[in-house]
Amino acid sequence: MILATTHQIPNKKIIETLGMVRGNTVRARWFGRDIMAGLKQIIGGEIESYTELLTQSREIVIERMVKEAEKLGADAIIGINFTTSQVMTGAAELLVYGTAVKLEKLNTD
Repeated sequence: MILATTHQIPNKKIIETLGMVRGNTVRARWFGRDIMAGLKQIIGGEIESYTELLTQSREIVIERMVKEAEKLGADAIIGINFTTSQVMTGAAELLVYGTAVKLEKLNTD
């Protein structure tokens, strides 16, 4: 599966648009992480536990989006975007979406 933030893929021809595909997750902060984050605000530096949480969330939503595209028979997802929103205090949604497409097959004769 080819994933692209662009709306075209170099050297590939899009022959069919299958529709929008997406993946999302809602994650909540953990009290222990908030304590460490508060300390980091005082002394500075990366809040590694939040970075790890966001990295895991990105992997989950990409996997969900790809599974949805595979169900449609897609070869690629183009125009991929990420967005976040706060759904309640201490919890946020991470959403990824793009357009599932079929690509022209190359002759290998």
